[in-house]
Amino acid sequence: MSTNTSSCGAPAPRLLDQVRDRIRLKHYSIRTEAAYLGWIRRYILFHDKRHPAEMGKAEIEAFLTHLAVQRDVAAATQGQALSAILFLYQEVLAQALPWLDEVVRAKRPARLPTVLTRVEVHRLLDQLDADEQMLLIVHLLYGSGMRLLEGLRLRVKDVDFGRNEIVVREGKGNKDRVTMLPLSLREALRKQFMLRRAQHEEDLLVGKGCVYLPHALAVKYPNADRFFGWQYVFASAGYLRDPRSGRVQRHHVDEKRVQRAVKGAAIRAGLAKPVSPHTLRHSFATHLLEAGQDIRTVQELLGHKDVSTTMIYTHVLNRGGLGVVSPLDSR
Repeated sequence: MSTNTSSCGAPAPRLLDQVRDRIRLKHYSIRTEAAYLGWIRRYILFHDKRHPAEMGKAEIEAFLTHLAVQRDVAAATQGQALSAILFLYQEVLAQALPWLDEVVRAKRPARLPTVLTRVEVHRLLDQLDADEQMLLIVHLLYGSGMRLLEGLRLRVKDVDFGRNEIVVREGKGNKDRVTMLPLSLREALRKQFMLRRAQHEEDLLVGKGCVYLPHALAVKYPNADRFFGWQYVFASAGYLRDPRSGRVQRHHVDEKRVQRAVKGAAIRAGLAKPVSPHTLRHSFATHLLEAGQDIRTVQELLGHKDVSTTMIYTHVLNRGGLGVVSPLDSR
């Protein structure tokens, strides 16, 4: 890729730097930034480093076909690659895409979620081999139905002991919602708060008590990043450098630690089903429906935009397939 030059003679920013700047201007998450930059880089390399401005529909379809046929990626992965490329053309290169509707997109197959029975969940929880903080995280994921990153990004101020509820901020679709605080975890959470407060006060003493805030909040509340209420409930053991601000501070617990803990517990529990932290969310929803909760309430707790998404959990209710009694059992 050749280096462009601006009208006043200064070198223009490299294309990937332009993409990064545009992503940050629109306040996308750091994960989206990394994913989009990765896919755009692969797209350019796939076409022998040709500049994207010189390419279009045919090159995009060739890249997507390569992903689907040669790489055998999932439809969701192919969709993310397409989203990254479209972001490049629409937001960075400012190119109209009249052919967009003609691009062949892979359809995501309908999959039923893996759900554990109540007995299997307790077998899993009993086999967790981790510290108290990790035990609390995994129990909270099942007890509240939060997604893994929603639980790890939980801020102190969003746990309401008086109302026994948790406010999930900026969940999927950038939406807030309220879910339940399990009564059985109240004391463990209070203890976690005490430990975090002591840890935070020590961080302040050494000048590292700040925490990441989304851009809009950082602008609106310029000093909030040092307040205890904005700190992560589940903070990392050490300090990390924020890739955007460059500040050294605590982040939340690494999700890979939770994933390893759950996977290890599932193996020790002898569970044949594939189990991940998200399996606990599926199980949470199913067990609520089994207990007689109405589907609209479960929809709100999960943060689903449409009730049809929540309906997928009705397939595993303990009433046979689709709630129908087998003719073999009705003789």
